Amino acid sequence: MENKQVYRLQGLSCANCAAQFEKNVKMIDTVKDAQVNFGAAKLTVMGSATIEQLEQAGAFDRIKVIPEKEQKETPSVPFWRKRANLLAMISAFFLLFGYIASISVGEKSVVTIGLFAISILIGGYDLFKTGIAHFFRFQFDMKTLMTIAIIGAALIGEWQEGAVVVFLFAISEALERYSMDKARRSIHRLMEIAPKKAIVRRGGREYEVNVDDLQIGDTIVIKPGQKIAMDGIVIRGESSVNEAAITGESIPVYKTVGDEVYAGALNEEGALEVRVTKRVEDSTIAKIIHLVEEAQAERAPSQQFVDRFARYYTPAIMVIAFLVAVIPPLWLAGEWQRWIYRGLTVLVVGCPCALVISTPVAIVTAIGQAARQGVLIKGGIYLEEMGRLAAMAFDKTGTLTKGMPEVTDIRLFGSTSEKELLEMAAAIEKHSQHPLASAILRKAQQQNLSLDRLHVTDFRSMTGKGAAACIHGTMYMIGKPSVFSDHLVPAEAHEEIQKLQQEGKTVILLGNEEKLLGLIAISDQVRSSAASVIKTLRKLGIEKTVMLTGDNAATAKAIGESLGLTDVKAELLPEEKLTVIKEIRNELNCVAMVGDGINDAPALAAATVGIAMGKAGTDVALETADVVLMADDLRQLPYAIRLSRKTLRIIKENITFALALKLFALLLIIPGWLTLWMAIFADMGATLLVLLNSLRLVRLQ
Repeated sequence: MENKQVYRLQGLSCANCAAQFEKNVKMIDTVKDAQVNFGAAKLTVMGSATIEQLEQAGAFDRIKVIPEKEQKETPSVPFWRKRANLLAMISAFFLLFGYIASISVGEKSVVTIGLFAISILIGGYDLFKTGIAHFFRFQFDMKTLMTIAIIGAALIGEWQEGAVVVFLFAISEALERYSMDKARRSIHRLMEIAPKKAIVRRGGREYEVNVDDLQIGDTIVIKPGQKIAMDGIVIRGESSVNEAAITGESIPVYKTVGDEVYAGALNEEGALEVRVTKRVEDSTIAKIIHLVEEAQAERAPSQQFVDRFARYYTPAIMVIAFLVAVIPPLWLAGEWQRWIYRGLTVLVVGCPCALVISTPVAIVTAIGQAARQGVLIKGGIYLEEMGRLAAMAFDKTGTLTKGMPEVTDIRLFGSTSEKELLEMAAAIEKHSQHPLASAILRKAQQQNLSLDRLHVTDFRSMTGKGAAACIHGTMYMIGKPSVFSDHLVPAEAHEEIQKLQQEGKTVILLGNEEKLLGLIAISDQVRSSAASVIKTLRKLGIEKTVMLTGDNAATAKAIGESLGLTDVKAELLPEEKLTVIKEIRNELNCVAMVGDGINDAPALAAATVGIAMGKAGTDVALETADVVLMADDLRQLPYAIRLSRKTLRIIKENITFALALKLFALLLIIPGWLTLWMAIFADMGATLLVLLNSLRLVRLQ
């Protein structure tokens, strides 16, 4: 197995720096491959490298490298104490003194020029170091552009302009770092959900240990008000547990012996003892964090476009700047100093800061925010595709319905009482594994009926039809109406069966060879939120909502009509569901499939976006779907659609605004209406507006 190491990064300031750092790490002899996740601030190394080697590769941006599993508390450095910001403030002081000197002793004074030069050197030291190195390697990025512009301004005597540009660029960089840190905090908050220590009971005594030291099978004790430290099964106690951190659902869930609990959930009332079933790296919250970080590393189509565009954009700006500086003096008798100045202004205006961050900051913010609301989106591509959906297909059982059949009606056709009929049915069905049998058993238990009073022998299952067994020497049958001869089923029973089936219910008859005793109607209850969710989706512009089910047509039609679905496809095999999804995709281009992540896997894979009901984080749902609704709640669907559409809209706004402002500013340069400091101020303003626009996603609930 190839040696793989994962590290967390501190000080990663920009997307270009991330790309340069990744390239530097790949150049280490013992490293086979490396990948930097800018959104999550993580580095994955295939091969071997020391921390010192990695930090040397990131020395240009002062990147600190920390092993992922190292329990190292990294102190939060205040904004004003960060080195880059501190240098910017010192630079600002010399800039201010330079302005005062220019008023008192003149702009051309050695003192004035000296103060501006010191301001440039202090504020631009890190910038020049990187920019000059990139220039000689022919790596033309925003730092290269800024370095040429500032040095060029100094060479033509525009010291004041150069100092202002350095200061404003430092502010722009600080804002970018701040915004990415804010966007990444959604992951950090997820990481802080689960406690780092747990109370474990071993040998009759209780110890406080690190969660990393817990073993599968350990018993941990969770007192009221404490967070659950590890995934496991309750073996003693009962309590209400708030799983909002995992599922986004704020209503506490009652837990008792045998129930599963998740790391990070809050125990509200009683004391619980839990047997650990997973190691810390395999817990549900750990998987969620891992998937969110991977998702934030996935490049959305719009981000891929921006990256490709930026690759050609920056060299093009340098060519335009050169032509602006050279053509007018050589062929139009222009002044060299004036047109060189305007060429330098083109470099500053062309700085692609706002454009480069227009997409990643929106994607990172949206995916992190969705995870906190219980919606796990596995990449920017799925986030964008959800925003374009025109159709949505639903599995029935466990998606539109609760997935737990219930007895809804009991009808009698003889002298047998309802209690006797249900008791006989339960006595036979307790030997069956069919889901409908479990519904009858639950109904009997609710009425406190004994399942052992009747003596049942010779049980046999009739696959796809029902079951039969002897009760006190008489053979009874329970199952579909087709099991019974027509002469045993009276006309009134035929009418009742037809009526119940039209209501979408499954009808089971109970009788013997001589007479029909009664019928039991069973239905998988529709989720209470399903109808309102379908209605909301239609309002959001999802023009086609389809139910795909293997159930009979009558049941499917009744449920479809009650929910207001546009179409119902019944009696489908898994491969037929796949065919329907492909047909809808060919017709409308974008279709989502919502299922339980297990038996709907082919349809989920064929859909543009596969959405799984998460069942509080089942492994299958987490692994198979593109989007997971962690709370198993359909009401999260409209939120996910709104978030996706708002993200798409914000990305388009960011790209359009960044490019439009660049074009407008470039047009102002030709008549000389735009100065160097105005150009960098415009670029900084564009960056700030792009960041603030992206962070609007945090407010969407």
